[in-house]
Amino acid sequence: MELRHLRYFAAVAETCHFGRAAERLHMAQPALSQAIRQLEGELGTPLLVRTTRQVRLTPAGEFLHKEALRVLASLDDSVRSVRRIAEGRKGVVRLGLTGTAAFGQLPRIARIVKRELPEVALEIRADLLTPAQCDGLREGTLDLGVLRPPLTGEGLQSREIEVEPLLLAVSADHRLASEPLVSMSDLRSEGFVLYGNRDSAVNDAALRSCERAGFAPRREHEAPGTAVLLALVAAGLGVALVPGSVRAVPLAGVVFREVTDAGSISLALAWRRGEASPVTVSVVETLVDAGLFAAESAEVSR
Repeated sequence: MELRHLRYFAAVAETCHFGRAAERLHMAQPALSQAIRQLEGELGTPLLVRTTRQVRLTPAGEFLHKEALRVLASLDDSVRSVRRIAEGRKGVVRLGLTGTAAFGQLPRIARIVKRELPEVALEIRADLLTPAQCDGLREGTLDLGVLRPPLTGEGLQSREIEVEPLLLAVSADHRLASEPLVSMSDLRSEGFVLYGNRDSAVNDAALRSCERAGFAPRREHEAPGTAVLLALVAAGLGVALVPGSVRAVPLAGVVFREVTDAGSISLALAWRRGEASPVTVSVVETLVDAGLFAAESAEVSR
């Protein structure tokens, strides 16, 4: 059975008139009649009762009509989906994020994608440091990464989303919690809570800020992630320098203070150079159009 025979039969079944069906199909009526007879011959049963006054469906024809509509509708849906995928308007994008980036950027990115590309699903991989995201992008287990430059390795490119100030996180009863002005020199004698992973870009930025102020931070505790780090700060077990996006997740017992000379840390979106996936390219272009990236951001190639 050929697909065209189903389309021919559906047109005749809907109109119950060979002439009108042939006109709808843009074909000659004799050719249409011959195609329907071929279909009946293949199935071994009449599908239509033909008289000089009318054409009507047999019971077998009524059943085939319902099945033909279902098959043709499913095929049309599949064709539309294939075209949407080829256009980058449908599919799955695997998105990696650093721990703190999920607080400020994930809601923003997800909202843009849902609004502009409703048939694109984001598969989220959170709490991934920059080296792990770069490896995932190159290996093909990630499509996009929200990470903190510099990128590691080759074959990737990125675009800056924002530059965040480093904030001081202290317990609510800490001596600096209510000070009108805080500088790095005020932290010289403090014990610090740092991230346990030595690849942490936030750790590196915090250490550089301390070095510029002329001291090495005293490492009191290490945390596997931001939630634990802030909990240790709330308990009074040390202070921490964290990206400004952490303010999006307030925690009882923790106070965030601006520090005059703490410096900043950047956040970027990264993807494979020469990305071939239409849906990944479409998401990046959509985020550009929606204004996700910093105004002066320029594409970085590696």
